[in-house]
Formats: sequence, C-alpha cells, structure tokens
Amino acid sequence: MEDNHMEENEQKLEKEVAPALIAVHPHQLSVTVSIGSALRVFNLQDGSGAKLLDENGGHKDSIRAIRFSKSGRFFVSAGDDKLVKFWDTNSWHCFCSVVSEKRVTSLAISNDEMFVCFMDKFGMVYVVDIRDYNYENQGSVNKKAVPILSHYCSIITRLEFSPDGKYIVTADRDFKIRVTVFPKEPVNGAHEIQSFCLGHTEFVSCIAFVSSQDYAQGHLVSGSGDSTVRLWDYASGTLLDTCDVGAKAGLLNSNQGQEEMVPAVTDLCAASDGSLVAVAIQRTLSIAKVVAVKGETFIPTSIGASFSIPLLWMVMGASSLHNTDSTLLARVRVISGFGSNQSESVSHETSVLEDTEIPGGEPLLQELQGKLSIGEEAFSTAAEAVKTAMRNLLIKKNYSAERREVRKKGRNDKKNQSPA
Repeated sequence: MEDNHMEENEQKLEKEVAPALIAVHPHQLSVTVSIGSALRVFNLQDGSGAKLLDENGGHKDSIRAIRFSKSGRFFVSAGDDKLVKFWDTNSWHCFCSVVSEKRVTSLAISNDEMFVCFMDKFGMVYVVDIRDYNYENQGSVNKKAVPILSHYCSIITRLEFSPDGKYIVTADRDFKIRVTVFPKEPVNGAHEIQSFCLGHTEFVSCIAFVSSQDYAQGHLVSGSGDSTVRLWDYASGTLLDTCDVGAKAGLLNSNQGQEEMVPAVTDLCAASDGSLVAVAIQRTLSIAKVVAVKGETFIPTSIGASFSIPLLWMVMGASSLHNTDSTLLARVRVISGFGSNQSESVSHETSVLEDTEIPGGEPLLQELQGKLSIGEEAFSTAAEAVKTAMRNLLIKKNYSAERREVRKKGRNDKKNQSPA
C-alpha cells in the first residue's frame, strides 16, 4: 500500500511539474517563454505580445521543449500532450502538428533547417523531414515522424545537431554521450555510431556546442548531475577539459557530516562567438565567474541567447504547483556582457540588468511572466519542485522485485482498459 502511494506521488510530480523554458530569436526579434501548456511570445520589434494562431487550440499539456531554427523563420514546441508543433515566426501560425507515440522531452533542429529531431520519454529519437515545406505559401501541412535511433535500456536526456550537421548527439541517464552519424536520408535510420564521450559520473542533463569563426566544427560541452561541465572533441570522443562548477561556485556542502550534497547542472548556453559558456546549476548561475542575482531567490530553469546581441536571457518557474499562486508565473532576468560585439578584445563585464533596463521593459515582463511582481515564496516553492522533479526523472530508482511487479501490473491494467 505504501509503495503504491509513493508510486502515485512520483508519477504525479513528474507529470505535473514542468520547468519554465525560454528561447530567444537568433537576431533577438522576439523572446518566447513556455510554462505549463502556455506559450508566450513577445515581439521586440513592435513591443507587444504576439497572438498565436492554431486551428487545434495550442498545447493541451505541459511544454517540455522549445527551439528557434537557425534563421529564426520557424519555431518548434513539444511536450506532454505528445504533439510537436511548428510555428511560422512571421505570423505565428502553427503550420504543422506532428503526433508522437509518447510524451516529448527534447528536440533539435538541423542548422540547414531541413530536419527536426525529437525524443520521447522512453529514449526513442524521431526525425521529421521538412525539406519540401513552402514558406511562401504558409499553408498547413501534414508530416509524420520516423524513428531513427535509441539508447539501449537508457532514457535519453538531451539531443543536439552538430554545427556542420554531420552528427546527431544524444546524452542519457547512464552517464553516456553518443555521437551518431546523421545520414543523408535519415528516414532510413541512423545506425553508424561515430564515438562515445565517457567521463561523467552521474546523469548527463544538458549538452551544447561551442564554435567560433576559427573552428566552425566546434567542441561539445556537457553538464551533469555530478556538478561538472566537460569539454569534448566529440568526433573522437576525447575529453579535453573538466570544470567542477559546483566547487567553483562554492555550492558543495555536506549534509551534517554525512554525504556530500552535489547540485546538478541544469542547462548550458554558449555565446555566439564561442568565448563564454553560461552554466545554470541548481542553486545559481556561472559565466566564467559566479553571477549572483541579488534581492531574490533566482535559480534559472532555462537559459538562452541570440546570435547577434551579447545578452543572456534566463527564466525561472514551474507549472502546476499545488497550494501556491504560482501555477503559470515565470520570472525573467537578463545578464549583459554575454559574449562580445564583433572582434572586441576587452574583458567581459557581466551584470544582471534591472527590470527597467531589459529590452522590451515592463510590457515584455507582463507578457512573459504573467504579471510584473512575483512573490518570493512562489519561486522558493518552484525551485524545490523543479529540483525534485529532475531527481525523479533522471536518477534511476531502485525498486524491489515486488514493487516492480506492482508497477508492471499497473501499466498492463491501463493498457487493457477499454476506451470510454
């Protein structure tokens, strides 16, 4: 009975608590925040919120992944409603909805904008071919996803295309990063493994590419539950460097002399010039140095940046929190000095902008946050909920044989239930 109750609580938390996400247009023409099933877009060109046009009424459950294409002409969102939605960023019309068999947890868009890959909760990666879409027509199209790869007996946590489009890189809960050759005709499957990047001692939570004009192929950076960020030559799988972010930020501490509490890295974002990597960790944010957000409990749940303007955008929030008024509230903050303009050789001066200093000002905050002023208590609750949800999702649970049978029986009972 107790096991059943614990199981119900874990499933409820994993399903209902979703971190707020942020994505920035490559040329910072717009900023998008998702929280719960809500997708909020602020157009920085005309200084107002964008109206989303979707014949099917938008997402019906928590959004787990959002992404702009490299040129910014389309945007993709996906989540727990098993839908992957494609949006034209000029009209914000949803021109395509792809159905997934399972809940979608991450997505990636190739730099040539020909393919979109997404993964479901059980580690299967799918590809959608959009080479034939006519952006001039802007009509709705029907597309289907094709499975191309999976990790054997492991949940995939994140995926990315390499800058040159030759590889699809996937990270998983079993500390591995797999580099797979992305075929010319991916609908036939991606079977050739280029390398493995091995070295993390806990789940790999996020990956990103760092590239520059001098090295367009770029290097891979990865963040993990072991509180480190690692730099890789991903084509060979060679570990180049390791940064213990938790230690550098002074966040490692002992629990009353027992085991050491290690905060997980939750997100990564590389500056467009390759000079900086922002690291969101469960209790703070680091950019070559620790950047503290004073005056409030701010722990980023997602970070993003444009290609052209040296600003780092951050959001904190979580959806569907019980017994709080923060159900659909998110807090947006911005850091200046993230990268450099052109070929400046001056040192980076990073600082957290005041709300009145950020692009879009109060109208942007009103649109993306839900309201201008958000209580401290709401975000303390959000921080704890997101941390718990991440732990439940990414760390393997060791069940007894009896409990495994109970879980299996429960799943089979659901499958055998006839539709109403």
